[in-house]
Amino acid sequence: MDIFDLGDKILALLEIVFGFWDNQVNLVFSLLGQSPVDFKGGGPWGIVAGVEPIFVAVGSSLVVLFFVIGFCSESVDVREEMRLEVVLRLLIRLAVAEWLVANNVTIMKAFFKSIGNWVSMLASSQFSTLTIDSTQADIIKNLGFGESLIMLILAALLSIIIIICGFFMIYTVYFRFLRILVIVPMGAIAMATLAGNRNVSNTAVSYMKYFLAVVFEAVTMALAIMLCNEIINAGLPEFTGSYADWAQTLIYLCEMTFTIALTVGSVKGAQTLTSRALGL
Repeated sequence: MDIFDLGDKILALLEIVFGFWDNQVNLVFSLLGQSPVDFKGGGPWGIVAGVEPIFVAVGSSLVVLFFVIGFCSESVDVREEMRLEVVLRLLIRLAVAEWLVANNVTIMKAFFKSIGNWVSMLASSQFSTLTIDSTQADIIKNLGFGESLIMLILAALLSIIIIICGFFMIYTVYFRFLRILVIVPMGAIAMATLAGNRNVSNTAVSYMKYFLAVVFEAVTMALAIMLCNEIINAGLPEFTGSYADWAQTLIYLCEMTFTIALTVGSVKGAQTLTSRALGL
């Protein structure tokens, strides 16, 4: 083997990095398609299920308090203002709040399952893994020794960045699970505010919006990863066809790293993007 033939070494390094990135992406899709109930074998969810009755008990007690607040805000003078329709509205609000306090976790589980199936469908549709463009591979193989040495060093540095991005993406997905597991028990308390007046019940609305944003961001993450992978696989832009070989290689490596960093940024900002897109 010719030690001065560095083109094959660059390609081998890129294949290793692409393989690492594909493994990280597969792990991310596997996690996003998983319900928090089954995360880590169900151990974390067991903690949530264990403390949920405590939050339900507190929420049920608060329903009465918020109902009294709503009752008092509905009328200044009960004898003159409290009509039948007002009483019915208050009682319906009380019943709905009490039912949601007791059954909010069941509703959340349905959302978890639906989103997991949605992500699994996206992953099984037209999901492509990273591959080295054949034209770019030929260019890399034919680089001179000096050019290929510089590109090898640059490829090594960029590979480190890509590896860091891969781990950061996994961190973001794990953090999403943690957020979901933390806010699930709080749903009982948030739903209890529905028994109060409009100002108090805004707490439940805010909670539901945040919950939906955190849950639905899994779909946004999956779409961002799929799109960015396709951008990388598309190769270099057409305007680079007249550039020197070393320039094409430089642009290829930089664009690959930039796009992967863009993927991680999209994954990290998935909740904000989801909230703005859906008005949550």
